[in-house]
Amino acid sequence: MDRGPDGTYPPIEPHERGMLDVGDGNLVYWEVCGNPVGKPALVVHGGPGSGCGVRPRQYFDPDRYRVVLFDQRNCGRSTPHASDPAADMRHNTTAHLIADMESLRDHLGIGKWLLYGGSWGSTLILAYAEQHPERVTEIVIPAVTTTRRSEIDWLYRGAGQIFPEAWDLFRAGVPEAGGPGGLVAAYARRMESPDADVRAKATADWCAWEDAVLSMETRTGPAAYGGRPDRDQQALVRICSHYFAHAAWLEEGQLIRDAGRLAGIPGVLVHGRFDLAGPLTTAWELARAWPDAELTVIEDAGHRGGPATTRALLAALDRFARHA
Repeated sequence: MDRGPDGTYPPIEPHERGMLDVGDGNLVYWEVCGNPVGKPALVVHGGPGSGCGVRPRQYFDPDRYRVVLFDQRNCGRSTPHASDPAADMRHNTTAHLIADMESLRDHLGIGKWLLYGGSWGSTLILAYAEQHPERVTEIVIPAVTTTRRSEIDWLYRGAGQIFPEAWDLFRAGVPEAGGPGGLVAAYARRMESPDADVRAKATADWCAWEDAVLSMETRTGPAAYGGRPDRDQQALVRICSHYFAHAAWLEEGQLIRDAGRLAGIPGVLVHGRFDLAGPLTTAWELARAWPDAELTVIEDAGHRGGPATTRALLAALDRFARHA
């Protein structure tokens, strides 16, 4: 099959899609691409709250994979959308998302599947796989995170040592941040404000900070956060701040502590040396704790990856396609 200059597969469209009722008034959007009888693989998007995009479809050989993508609760095409202040965030936690993944697997009649996703997606993948290892064939992760409080503190405070001007502006956006939960919790409270202007300002300030952290990475196109449509920005910031204010409802270090539960599941971790949003140490610690994981460090890449990241991911997914 002909591939693009970056080695990815040609664009494909879903041949099946739907809205899955997962309870609490939530409908989760899902779609399936590739070979209807191919090796099942689930794409778990980042954010939390980014929604699934079209790019991940091109990492999978469409002749060999049955690729499932979904929008996690309250983002993308799932409803209700978090940009609507009436959407109830109480029904959006890591446990809810794990249950949604299991409901989707059962709905599609899939016994086991490969899991692919990075950044927040890797946290959700690890949480799911450690709870349901019997449902996972392999795992491929670019940009490893486990959403420990230490990781959250680095991203929303520690990285200010590198970008002090941008961090001062981020901090100034929530003068009340000395209250319960600190900076991230203060943003989460602002995103629940009935005042649309308050929510819009908090969204803009949060996205400006996230883009500052990624600003040393060489990428073309719109800004990773501020370049999204307003509706999607608001959903992303509301969901992100909601999750990170609660440390994703995980015990500190839980996912690395329990990585032994992944024994027997082959894993490929691909991480950029210059990832300022999620420093390499997390990927390193996970690889040491997970006996079947391979860690590839990309020397010239950051959080968003680069050409060498793409090549490593494609190689892993092509290799695992043979393990149907």
